[in-house]
Amino acid sequence: MASHRLNRRGDFPLLAANPALHYLDSAASAQKPRQVLDALRNYYETSYANPHRGAYALSVEATERYHAARRTVARFVGVRDPDTVIFTRGTTEALNLLATAWGRTFVRAGDEIVVTAMDHHASFVTWQQAAIAEGARFRIAELTPDGRIDLDHLASLLGPRTRVVSFPHVSNALGTVNPVREIAALVRARTDALVVCDGAQGAPHLPVAFDSLGVDAYAFSGHKLGAPMGIGALIAKRELLETMPPYQYGGDMIEYVYDDHSTWNSLPHKLEAGTPNAADAVGLAAAIDYLNAIGMDAVLEHERSLVRLAYERLSEMDGVTVYGPAPALRSGVISFTASDVHPHDLATILDSTGVCIRAGHHCAQPLMRRLGVSATARASFYVYNDTRDVDALVDGIARAMSLFAGVAS
Repeated sequence: MASHRLNRRGDFPLLAANPALHYLDSAASAQKPRQVLDALRNYYETSYANPHRGAYALSVEATERYHAARRTVARFVGVRDPDTVIFTRGTTEALNLLATAWGRTFVRAGDEIVVTAMDHHASFVTWQQAAIAEGARFRIAELTPDGRIDLDHLASLLGPRTRVVSFPHVSNALGTVNPVREIAALVRARTDALVVCDGAQGAPHLPVAFDSLGVDAYAFSGHKLGAPMGIGALIAKRELLETMPPYQYGGDMIEYVYDDHSTWNSLPHKLEAGTPNAADAVGLAAAIDYLNAIGMDAVLEHERSLVRLAYERLSEMDGVTVYGPAPALRSGVISFTASDVHPHDLATILDSTGVCIRAGHHCAQPLMRRLGVSATARASFYVYNDTRDVDALVDGIARAMSLFAGVAS
Protein backbone atom coordinates (compact mmCIF):
# COMPACT_ATOMS: atom_id res chain seq x y z
CA MET A 1 0.00 0.00 0.00
CA ALA A 2 1.04 3.64 -0.35
CA SER A 3 2.39 3.82 3.20
CA HIS A 4 5.32 1.60 2.20
CA ARG A 5 6.25 3.22 -1.09
CA LEU A 6 8.47 6.01 0.15
CA ASN A 7 10.60 3.97 2.56
CA ARG A 8 12.64 7.10 3.40
CA ARG A 9 13.58 6.44 7.02
CA GLY A 10 17.17 5.58 6.04
CA ASP A 11 17.68 9.10 4.66
CA PHE A 12 17.32 10.57 8.17
CA PRO A 13 20.42 9.95 10.33
CA LEU A 14 18.66 10.43 13.67
CA LEU A 15 15.97 7.89 12.78
CA ALA A 16 18.37 5.48 11.11
CA ALA A 17 20.47 5.45 14.28
CA ASN A 18 17.40 4.78 16.46
CA PRO A 19 15.39 1.99 14.81
CA ALA A 20 13.05 1.64 17.80
CA LEU A 21 12.04 5.33 17.69
CA HIS A 22 8.60 6.18 16.31
CA TYR A 23 8.74 9.92 15.59
CA LEU A 24 5.19 11.22 15.22
CA ASP A 25 5.67 14.94 15.87
CA SER A 26 6.55 16.26 12.41
CA ALA A 27 3.82 18.90 12.58
CA ALA A 28 5.95 20.50 15.29
CA SER A 29 9.26 19.97 13.49
CA ALA A 30 10.39 17.47 10.89
CA GLN A 31 13.57 15.43 11.10
CA LYS A 32 16.40 16.42 8.74
CA PRO A 33 17.49 14.23 5.82
CA ARG A 34 21.18 13.60 5.24
CA GLN A 35 21.01 15.72 2.09
CA VAL A 36 20.18 18.81 4.16
CA LEU A 37 22.91 18.13 6.72
CA ASP A 38 25.42 17.60 3.90
CA ALA A 39 24.38 20.87 2.22
CA LEU A 40 24.87 22.82 5.45
CA ARG A 41 28.28 21.31 6.04
CA ASN A 42 29.30 21.95 2.44
CA TYR A 43 28.26 25.60 2.65
CA TYR A 44 30.23 26.21 5.84
CA GLU A 45 33.27 24.31 4.57
CA THR A 46 33.41 25.67 1.00
CA SER A 47 31.34 28.84 0.57
CA TYR A 48 31.00 30.62 3.90
CA ALA A 49 31.28 34.41 3.85
CA ASN A 50 28.95 37.34 4.41
CA PRO A 51 26.67 37.70 1.36
CA HIS A 52 26.29 41.10 -0.31
CA ARG A 53 29.19 42.53 1.68
CA GLY A 54 32.34 41.73 -0.26
CA ALA A 55 33.75 42.01 -3.77
CA TYR A 56 36.03 39.01 -3.19
CA ALA A 57 35.22 35.65 -4.76
CA LEU A 58 34.14 33.86 -1.58
CA SER A 59 31.54 36.51 -0.75
CA VAL A 60 30.30 36.43 -4.34
CA GLU A 61 29.89 32.64 -4.07
CA ALA A 62 27.99 32.98 -0.79
CA THR A 63 25.74 35.61 -2.37
CA GLU A 64 25.00 33.41 -5.36
CA ARG A 65 24.16 30.41 -3.22
CA TYR A 66 21.83 32.57 -1.12
CA HIS A 67 19.97 33.84 -4.16
CA ALA A 68 19.94 30.39 -5.76
CA ALA A 69 18.13 29.22 -2.62
CA ARG A 70 15.57 31.99 -3.12
CA ARG A 71 14.97 30.84 -6.69
CA THR A 72 14.49 27.27 -5.45
CA VAL A 73 11.90 28.44 -2.92
CA ALA A 74 10.09 30.45 -5.59
CA ARG A 75 9.80 27.42 -7.88
CA PHE A 76 8.65 25.23 -4.99
CA VAL A 77 5.74 27.50 -4.04
CA GLY A 78 4.86 28.46 -7.62
CA VAL A 79 6.09 32.06 -7.74
CA ARG A 80 7.30 33.57 -11.02
CA ASP A 81 9.05 36.51 -9.33
CA PRO A 82 11.76 35.28 -6.90
CA ASP A 83 12.24 38.77 -5.48
CA THR A 84 8.81 38.46 -3.84
CA VAL A 85 10.18 35.66 -1.65
CA ILE A 86 11.25 37.33 1.59
CA PHE A 87 13.39 35.15 3.84
CA THR A 88 12.36 35.19 7.51
CA ARG A 89 13.03 33.05 10.57
CA GLY A 90 9.78 31.20 9.88
CA THR A 91 6.01 31.55 9.68
CA THR A 92 5.74 33.47 12.94
CA GLU A 93 8.16 36.17 11.86
CA ALA A 94 6.61 36.30 8.38
CA LEU A 95 3.14 36.97 9.79
CA ASN A 96 4.50 39.49 12.29
CA LEU A 97 6.34 41.24 9.45
CA LEU A 98 3.12 41.54 7.51
CA ALA A 99 0.96 42.60 10.45
CA THR A 100 3.52 45.20 11.55
CA ALA A 101 4.78 46.65 8.27
CA TRP A 102 1.51 46.49 6.33
CA GLY A 103 -1.17 46.11 8.99
CA ARG A 104 -0.11 48.94 11.23
CA THR A 105 0.35 51.20 8.21
CA PHE A 106 -2.92 50.55 6.41
CA VAL A 107 -5.38 49.28 9.04
CA ARG A 108 -7.40 52.10 10.59
CA ALA A 109 -9.74 52.46 13.56
CA GLY A 110 -13.11 50.95 12.69
CA ASP A 111 -11.66 48.52 10.16
CA GLU A 112 -12.17 44.80 10.66
CA ILE A 113 -9.66 41.94 10.77
CA VAL A 114 -10.99 38.40 10.32
CA VAL A 115 -9.26 35.19 11.41
CA THR A 116 -10.65 31.71 12.05
CA ALA A 117 -11.20 29.69 15.20
CA MET A 118 -8.57 27.18 14.02
CA ASP A 119 -5.77 29.73 13.51
CA HIS A 120 -2.42 29.07 15.16
CA HIS A 121 -1.48 31.70 17.74
CA ALA A 122 1.17 33.01 15.30
CA SER A 123 -1.72 34.26 13.18
CA PHE A 124 -4.50 34.66 15.75
CA VAL A 125 -2.54 36.66 18.33
CA THR A 126 -0.55 38.63 15.76
CA TRP A 127 -3.67 39.97 14.05
CA GLN A 128 -5.51 40.30 17.36
CA GLN A 129 -2.79 42.61 18.66
CA ALA A 130 -2.69 44.58 15.39
CA ALA A 131 -6.44 45.14 15.73
CA ILE A 132 -6.06 46.28 19.34
CA ALA A 133 -3.22 48.65 18.45
CA GLU A 134 -5.12 50.28 15.61
CA GLY A 135 -8.62 50.24 17.09
CA ALA A 136 -9.90 47.75 14.54
CA ARG A 137 -12.59 45.16 15.20
CA PHE A 138 -11.28 41.60 15.56
CA ARG A 139 -13.65 38.94 14.22
CA ILE A 140 -13.47 35.15 14.28
CA ALA A 141 -14.94 32.79 11.67
CA GLU A 142 -16.32 29.72 13.40
CA LEU A 143 -16.00 26.06 12.44
CA THR A 144 -18.35 23.30 11.36
CA PRO A 145 -18.91 20.41 13.80
CA ASP A 146 -16.35 18.29 11.92
CA GLY A 147 -13.58 20.89 12.19
CA ARG A 148 -13.72 22.81 8.91
CA ILE A 149 -14.00 26.56 8.43
CA ASP A 150 -17.69 27.49 8.27
CA LEU A 151 -17.68 29.33 4.95
CA ASP A 152 -21.21 30.66 5.44
CA HIS A 153 -20.20 32.22 8.74
CA LEU A 154 -17.02 33.58 7.20
CA ALA A 155 -19.04 35.17 4.41
CA SER A 156 -21.36 36.80 6.95
CA LEU A 157 -18.38 38.55 8.56
CA LEU A 158 -17.15 40.20 5.37
CA GLY A 159 -18.05 43.78 4.60
CA PRO A 160 -16.79 47.15 3.38
CA ARG A 161 -14.59 47.64 6.46
CA THR A 162 -12.89 44.24 6.24
CA ARG A 163 -9.17 44.93 5.77
CA VAL A 164 -7.58 41.55 6.45
CA VAL A 165 -8.71 37.93 6.25
CA SER A 166 -6.19 35.40 7.56
CA PHE A 167 -6.59 31.62 7.71
CA PRO A 168 -4.43 28.48 7.70
CA HIS A 169 -3.82 26.33 4.65
CA VAL A 170 -3.87 23.34 7.01
CA SER A 171 -4.86 23.27 10.68
CA ASN A 172 -1.90 22.30 12.82
CA ALA A 173 -4.25 20.96 15.52
CA LEU A 174 -6.79 19.07 13.38
CA GLY A 175 -5.06 18.45 10.07
CA THR A 176 -7.97 20.03 8.17
CA VAL A 177 -6.95 21.02 4.64
CA ASN A 178 -8.79 24.23 3.84
CA PRO A 179 -10.01 25.15 0.33
CA VAL A 180 -7.66 28.10 -0.20
CA ARG A 181 -8.85 29.10 -3.67
CA GLU A 182 -12.50 28.90 -2.63
CA ILE A 183 -11.90 31.02 0.46
CA ALA A 184 -9.90 33.59 -1.52
CA ALA A 185 -12.67 33.82 -4.14
CA LEU A 186 -15.29 34.20 -1.41
CA VAL A 187 -13.38 37.13 0.09
CA ARG A 188 -12.72 38.75 -3.31
CA ALA A 189 -16.42 38.65 -4.16
CA ARG A 190 -17.32 40.69 -1.08
CA THR A 191 -14.38 42.91 -0.20
CA ASP A 192 -10.95 44.11 -1.27
CA ALA A 193 -9.36 42.88 1.96
CA LEU A 194 -5.83 41.54 2.19
CA VAL A 195 -6.00 37.73 2.01
CA VAL A 196 -3.31 35.98 4.06
CA CYS A 197 -2.66 32.24 4.22
CA ASP A 198 -0.63 30.61 6.99
CA GLY A 199 1.16 27.84 5.09
CA ALA A 200 3.22 26.41 7.96
CA GLN A 201 1.39 23.08 7.65
CA GLY A 202 0.65 23.44 3.95
CA ALA A 203 3.99 23.84 2.20
CA PRO A 204 5.59 20.74 3.80
CA HIS A 205 2.73 18.43 2.84
CA LEU A 206 0.87 19.71 -0.24
CA PRO A 207 1.72 21.08 -3.68
CA VAL A 208 1.56 24.89 -3.50
CA ALA A 209 1.05 27.21 -6.47
CA PHE A 210 1.01 30.70 -4.97
CA ASP A 211 0.42 32.57 -8.23
CA SER A 212 -2.87 30.70 -8.73
CA LEU A 213 -4.12 30.49 -5.14
CA GLY A 214 -5.75 33.92 -5.17
CA VAL A 215 -4.19 35.03 -1.87
CA ASP A 216 -2.04 38.12 -1.35
CA ALA A 217 0.46 36.55 1.04
CA TYR A 218 1.60 33.07 2.09
CA ALA A 219 3.99 32.19 4.92
CA PHE A 220 5.82 28.98 5.78
CA SER A 221 8.62 27.57 7.95
CA GLY A 222 11.56 25.53 6.72
CA HIS A 223 12.00 23.32 9.78
CA LYS A 224 8.60 21.71 9.22
CA LEU A 225 9.69 20.39 5.81
CA GLY A 226 13.12 19.06 6.79
CA ALA A 227 15.17 22.26 6.63
CA PRO A 228 17.01 23.81 9.61
CA MET A 229 15.22 25.82 12.28
CA GLY A 230 15.43 29.58 11.85
CA ILE A 231 14.58 29.89 8.15
CA GLY A 232 11.27 30.39 6.38
CA ALA A 233 9.63 32.82 4.01
CA LEU A 234 6.90 35.33 3.37
CA ILE A 235 5.68 35.17 -0.21
CA ALA A 236 3.53 38.08 -1.30
CA LYS A 237 2.40 39.99 -4.35
CA ARG A 238 4.94 42.55 -5.50
CA GLU A 239 2.52 45.48 -5.25
CA LEU A 240 1.86 44.58 -1.63
CA LEU A 241 5.55 44.36 -0.75
CA GLU A 242 6.32 47.58 -2.61
CA THR A 243 3.76 49.56 -0.59
CA MET A 244 4.97 48.23 2.77
CA PRO A 245 7.52 50.20 4.79
CA PRO A 246 10.55 48.28 6.08
CA TYR A 247 9.97 45.89 8.96
CA GLN A 248 13.45 46.42 10.44
CA TYR A 249 16.28 48.86 9.78
CA GLY A 250 19.99 48.26 9.33
CA GLY A 251 22.43 46.94 6.79
CA ASP A 252 21.49 45.90 3.27
CA MET A 253 17.94 47.28 3.32
CA ILE A 254 18.99 50.85 2.58
CA GLU A 255 19.62 52.63 -0.70
CA TYR A 256 21.03 55.92 0.64
CA VAL A 257 21.44 57.19 4.19
CA TYR A 258 21.44 60.97 4.54
CA ASP A 259 21.83 62.91 7.76
CA ASP A 260 18.11 63.62 8.00
CA HIS A 261 16.46 60.72 6.12
CA SER A 262 17.07 57.43 4.34
CA THR A 263 15.79 55.67 1.25
CA TRP A 264 15.19 51.95 0.84
CA ASN A 265 16.71 49.24 -1.27
CA SER A 266 14.70 47.28 -3.84
CA LEU A 267 12.98 43.96 -3.12
CA PRO A 268 13.74 41.60 -1.54
CA HIS A 269 16.49 43.50 0.30
CA LYS A 270 14.16 46.20 1.65
CA LEU A 271 12.54 43.63 3.94
CA GLU A 272 15.66 41.62 4.87
CA ALA A 273 17.68 43.87 7.16
CA GLY A 274 21.05 42.75 8.47
CA THR A 275 23.27 39.79 7.74
CA PRO A 276 21.16 37.14 6.01
CA ASN A 277 20.81 33.57 7.22
CA ALA A 278 22.47 32.24 4.08
CA ALA A 279 23.49 28.85 5.45
CA ASP A 280 19.99 27.90 6.51
CA ALA A 281 18.60 29.23 3.22
CA VAL A 282 20.95 26.77 1.49
CA GLY A 283 19.64 24.09 3.85
CA LEU A 284 16.07 25.04 2.96
CA ALA A 285 16.84 24.70 -0.73
CA ALA A 286 18.34 21.26 -0.10
CA ALA A 287 15.20 20.17 1.79
CA ILE A 288 13.05 21.38 -1.11
CA ASP A 289 15.22 19.48 -3.59
CA TYR A 290 14.74 16.38 -1.45
CA LEU A 291 10.94 16.76 -1.44
CA ASN A 292 10.85 17.55 -5.15
CA ALA A 293 12.68 14.30 -5.87
CA ILE A 294 9.87 12.47 -4.07
CA GLY A 295 7.07 14.61 -5.49
CA MET A 296 4.63 16.54 -3.33
CA ASP A 297 1.66 14.55 -4.65
CA ALA A 298 3.41 11.38 -3.44
CA VAL A 299 4.11 13.01 -0.06
CA LEU A 300 0.42 13.82 0.38
CA GLU A 301 -0.71 10.36 -0.78
CA HIS A 302 1.70 8.69 1.65
CA GLU A 303 0.59 10.79 4.61
CA ARG A 304 -3.09 10.31 3.88
CA SER A 305 -2.69 6.54 3.70
CA LEU A 306 -1.16 6.61 7.18
CA VAL A 307 -3.64 9.05 8.69
CA ARG A 308 -6.50 7.04 7.19
CA LEU A 309 -5.18 3.90 8.88
CA ALA A 310 -4.64 5.72 12.18
CA TYR A 311 -8.10 7.33 11.98
CA GLU A 312 -9.77 3.96 11.40
CA ARG A 313 -7.91 2.18 14.18
CA LEU A 314 -8.31 4.96 16.75
CA SER A 315 -12.00 5.35 15.93
CA GLU A 316 -12.48 1.66 16.74
CA MET A 317 -11.02 2.06 20.26
CA ASP A 318 -13.51 2.48 23.09
CA GLY A 319 -12.86 5.71 24.96
CA VAL A 320 -10.84 7.38 22.20
CA THR A 321 -12.24 10.53 20.60
CA VAL A 322 -10.77 11.70 17.29
CA TYR A 323 -11.19 15.38 16.39
CA GLY A 324 -11.51 16.93 12.96
CA PRO A 325 -12.75 15.89 9.53
CA ALA A 326 -12.60 12.61 7.65
CA PRO A 327 -9.16 11.46 6.40
CA ALA A 328 -9.82 12.63 2.84
CA LEU A 329 -9.99 16.21 4.13
CA ARG A 330 -6.78 16.01 6.18
CA SER A 331 -3.06 16.09 5.76
CA GLY A 332 -0.93 13.86 8.02
CA VAL A 333 -2.27 15.04 11.40
CA ILE A 334 -4.63 13.27 13.78
CA SER A 335 -5.66 14.72 17.16
CA PHE A 336 -7.44 12.69 19.82
CA THR A 337 -8.13 12.18 23.50
CA ALA A 338 -8.28 8.94 25.47
CA SER A 339 -10.77 8.70 28.34
CA ASP A 340 -9.32 9.05 31.84
CA VAL A 341 -5.80 9.69 30.46
CA HIS A 342 -4.67 13.30 30.26
CA PRO A 343 -2.88 13.99 26.96
CA HIS A 344 0.34 14.85 28.81
CA ASP A 345 0.24 11.55 30.70
CA LEU A 346 -0.51 9.75 27.47
CA ALA A 347 2.48 11.36 25.77
CA THR A 348 4.74 10.39 28.68
CA ILE A 349 3.64 6.75 28.60
CA LEU A 350 4.02 6.61 24.82
CA ASP A 351 7.49 8.09 25.13
CA SER A 352 8.48 5.17 27.38
CA THR A 353 7.76 2.89 24.42
CA GLY A 354 9.64 5.05 21.90
CA VAL A 355 6.60 6.82 20.46
CA CYS A 356 6.95 10.62 20.16
CA ILE A 357 3.70 12.59 19.97
CA ARG A 358 2.61 16.10 20.90
CA ALA A 359 0.29 16.89 23.80
CA GLY A 360 -1.21 20.24 24.71
CA HIS A 361 -3.21 23.02 23.12
CA HIS A 362 -0.94 23.12 20.04
CA CYS A 363 -0.83 26.94 20.08
CA ALA A 364 -4.55 26.88 19.34
CA GLN A 365 -6.30 27.71 22.63
CA PRO A 366 -9.38 29.27 20.94
CA LEU A 367 -9.86 25.99 19.05
CA MET A 368 -9.44 23.88 22.21
CA ARG A 369 -12.18 25.93 23.92
CA ARG A 370 -14.51 25.21 21.03
CA LEU A 371 -13.69 21.51 21.20
CA GLY A 372 -14.48 21.57 24.94
CA VAL A 373 -11.07 20.27 25.99
CA SER A 374 -7.97 21.81 27.53
CA ALA A 375 -5.62 19.73 25.40
CA THR A 376 -5.42 16.91 22.89
CA ALA A 377 -2.81 14.36 21.92
CA ARG A 378 -1.55 14.77 18.35
CA ALA A 379 0.25 12.33 16.09
CA SER A 380 1.62 13.66 12.82
CA PHE A 381 3.14 11.73 9.93
CA TYR A 382 5.78 12.48 7.31
CA VAL A 383 7.81 10.79 4.60
CA TYR A 384 9.81 8.65 7.05
CA ASN A 385 6.81 7.07 8.79
CA ASP A 386 5.12 3.79 7.92
CA THR A 387 2.44 1.44 9.24
CA ARG A 388 4.74 0.24 12.01
CA ASP A 389 4.50 3.71 13.53
CA VAL A 390 0.70 3.47 13.49
CA ASP A 391 0.90 0.06 15.18
CA ALA A 392 3.20 1.43 17.89
CA LEU A 393 0.88 4.41 18.45
CA VAL A 394 -2.25 2.29 18.80
CA ASP A 395 -0.54 -0.29 21.03
CA GLY A 396 0.85 2.49 23.25
CA ILE A 397 -2.55 4.14 23.64
CA ALA A 398 -4.12 0.80 24.57
CA ARG A 399 -1.38 0.24 27.15
CA ALA A 400 -1.88 3.69 28.65
CA MET A 401 -5.64 3.26 28.90
CA SER A 402 -5.18 -0.12 30.51
CA LEU A 403 -2.76 1.31 33.08
CA PHE A 404 -5.13 4.11 34.02
CA ALA A 405 -8.12 1.74 34.12
CA GLY A 406 -6.19 -0.37 36.62
CA VAL A 407 -5.44 2.68 38.77
CA ALA A 408 -9.09 3.75 38.65
CA SER A 409 -10.30 0.32 39.73
